[in-house]
Parts: sequence; structure tokens; C-alpha cells
Amino acid sequence: MRSMPNKSTLAAILAFALLFVGLIAIYTPQLPSWLGGRPSLAASDELTYVTDLDFWQRTPRDSIVVARARFDLDHDLNSVPLNVGDWTGQDAPETNQEVMILLDPEQYVQRLYQDPAGRYIWLTMVGGRSSQPFHAPDICYDADGWQYNLGSQATTLPGGGDIYGLYLDATKNVPGAAEPWHHVVYYFYLFPDNARDQNDGIVLFKLTAPKYGTVEETLAMLEDFTRNFFNVASTPDQAPTTTPEASTAFADVPAHEN
Repeated sequence: MRSMPNKSTLAAILAFALLFVGLIAIYTPQLPSWLGGRPSLAASDELTYVTDLDFWQRTPRDSIVVARARFDLDHDLNSVPLNVGDWTGQDAPETNQEVMILLDPEQYVQRLYQDPAGRYIWLTMVGGRSSQPFHAPDICYDADGWQYNLGSQATTLPGGGDIYGLYLDATKNVPGAAEPWHHVVYYFYLFPDNARDQNDGIVLFKLTAPKYGTVEETLAMLEDFTRNFFNVASTPDQAPTTTPEASTAFADVPAHEN
């Protein structure tokens, strides 16, 4: 007659089973990256950051946001998903070495995303721990001979609240081109916390697209794309933790023509 397991044996089996289940829970989400795949956005992978229009000084448009991907320099920005919503991306590394020498970023990731309708968006993420990597896009466009309008734009997130960014409506006459080039650029900066210490790192989140329809329609497309990465936002004084008051020295950025 086969003997029954004693209590100590059953306890050991139960402990092993619980350990096995725990290991599965911990490591299963990492299997795609181990197998060479790209991560996908998951609602549970939420992180909190501070966004603002400017990296040099705090503005009244800063927000505390919950993100669905990691946007800090303690992690590889290449982990930001390539497949988001209806958009499929591919890496498009910067080939102009002069840009990399000038900016000297800690991280520089450039992506080209496309949707089923054939529209495309460039996502550029620049990370650094000093002011050197961050040249305002309007300065770069101006130096390259573009004419532009500059304004601020709010993106309302699915869970409520707004992210505020700056946008450029830029055109350039190019010899040999049938019509002027027309870009719409939307960008803001991310900080790991409200202290905004440069040593902790800053990330520029910048979207660039050709004009599809009107400028307003193109901005709406860029806002919708942004919602794939950020779920909810609040102002610092509405956040659950106490944060320093935002400076009021930086007013709304009015649209202006260069």
C-alpha cells in the first residue's frame, strides 16, 4: 500500500509551486525582448513623469503624466514600442554625424511610423543630462531657411488632463520641388520627477509629419499618436504628492510668424 505524503512534504511541494508561479509572473513579460521582439504597450506598464514646454525653466504648462512606456535615461529609449495603435514603426538612425557631434546626446532615437492610410510620423527622442543636446526646433528650422508659425497646443489624454506642447507650422521653398515643403512639428520635454534636475536626465519628445489636410487636422493626428504613449495628466497642484509651485514667468506662447 502506497503511503500518503506527510505534512512537511506537502508544504515543500506547495512552496515550490508558488515559487514557480511567481517566476512565471515575473519573467513572462520579458520573453519577447529575450527572443528579439519589441515590447508592446500595456495598461499596467505605467510610469509617472513631468512634461513641460521648456527644459530651461518651469512654465505654467507643466503637467504630471502617467506614461505607458519608459521615457527616462535610466532606461533605453529604444524600448519605446514600435507598434502603437494603428501605427507601425521602424528605426531610422540619424545619419548626419554633424548633428550627433553638435548635440552630443546620451541617447538619440529616431523612428518612422506609418499607419494603414499611408501617413507617416517621425518620432525623435533626445536624452541628455545638460542643456547641450536640446536646441529648440524653431531655432534649427530657422537656421535651415524655413518660414514658420509657432504656437502651443494641448493634447487631452484618454484618462483625463492635458499635455501641453509647442508646435511649428513650417514651410520651405526647395529648388526643383513642385511646391514648398510643409512640416508640422509637435514637441515637449519629459523629466523623471518634479525636481527637474538636469543630472537626472531630460528627454525631448518630438513628432514631425508632412501637412495632411489642414494644419489643424495634422495636429489632431499628432495628438492622437501621442495618446498611445500617455494615459492621464494632472497639474502639479492636483497631484497626490506635494510639488513646488510652477513659475508664472512663462506665459502662454502666442502664435507668431517668423
